[in-house]
Amino acid sequence: MPKSGDCQQDRQIFLKNMQQVQITKRKFTQYLLQWNREFNTRLMPWKGEKDPYKIWLSEIILQQTRVSQGRQYYEKFIKIFPDIDRLAKASEEKVYKLWEGLGYYTRCNNLIKTARFISKEKKGKFPDSFEEILKLKGIGSYTASAIASFAYNLPNAVVDANVYRVLARVFGIQKPVDSTEGKMFFSALAAELLDKNQPAVYNQALMDFGAVVCKPVAPLCNQCGFKNSCRAYVTDKINKLPVKGKKLNIKTRWFYYLVTEYNQKLFIRQRTTKDIWKNLYEFFLLESGENATIDGILKIAEKRKLIQKNFYHVDSVSPLLTQQLTHQKIKGQFIKLSLSREPVIPGMIAVSQKQINRYAFPKFINSYLEKHYR
Repeated sequence: MPKSGDCQQDRQIFLKNMQQVQITKRKFTQYLLQWNREFNTRLMPWKGEKDPYKIWLSEIILQQTRVSQGRQYYEKFIKIFPDIDRLAKASEEKVYKLWEGLGYYTRCNNLIKTARFISKEKKGKFPDSFEEILKLKGIGSYTASAIASFAYNLPNAVVDANVYRVLARVFGIQKPVDSTEGKMFFSALAAELLDKNQPAVYNQALMDFGAVVCKPVAPLCNQCGFKNSCRAYVTDKINKLPVKGKKLNIKTRWFYYLVTEYNQKLFIRQRTTKDIWKNLYEFFLLESGENATIDGILKIAEKRKLIQKNFYHVDSVSPLLTQQLTHQKIKGQFIKLSLSREPVIPGMIAVSQKQINRYAFPKFINSYLEKHYR
């Protein structure tokens, strides 16, 4: 790294040299690596890691998650589960509780299954080829490439959102990144640009460049050595690239939770169906296709014999809460009920207010619990 007194001068020379050339694939790779050597100061706890377990863990955590949030979870997991065998031996409840709040809980389920498979079937040894890594549950081409590259220095190009953005802008690519054709095109281009002598360094450099310079919003174009040869910059399309072809269809769901209390115990159950928040815990749920009244919800609960008329009291009703997921918007309320008879609802378990902290709940429910029970 240059000394601070020389940094600005070196950067100006670097930018001038880059801007004097029409970018080629070879030049792109050369200058990216030069930027990495001289100006990349991005630090992350897993950066430079060679342990495939830790790389895998970081990549799974970072799927659909900001680095700032994922870093905290990564550090907690590494502290409690320093190797894959420790993770494999842990109870599902403990792992889910540690994952709580990170979202996309299918990742957690796959994490547990893959850890147990490697610990038992592979004797704790992580696969060391792209093809074998790709066979693991919950691992796609991107994650397999990242592990193969960073752990074993194999020549597999990593293509994440940062890579899509940099390549689309610099080379002016109009193909949608979320289309089959677009994914194939970008993967082929990334493989062609890859420095096969130092794939781990190159892959990390490209992702870092996209994260700190070629950012999604307000990119630092004036600090970018590709500026005068960047097709998006010279054609004023920075905010139009990369192209996304698909539009998300957001579905709204209405969740009404009955927070039933009897004899100082709360009643919860585990979500087991194939839906959001599988394996997490919740209060009894009545889902509606539209906004419903509290009286209407209680009448449905009585009709289904979840509660008995004249044997419960409404203590409180929460304000309307909302949580935005990728493809769904969850809206709903919590209805706190004091019961004078023990409820008989299949699948429900009784827990004390102290015990409730042992169970993993989705963020939607935790926002309620934090105000009333923690």
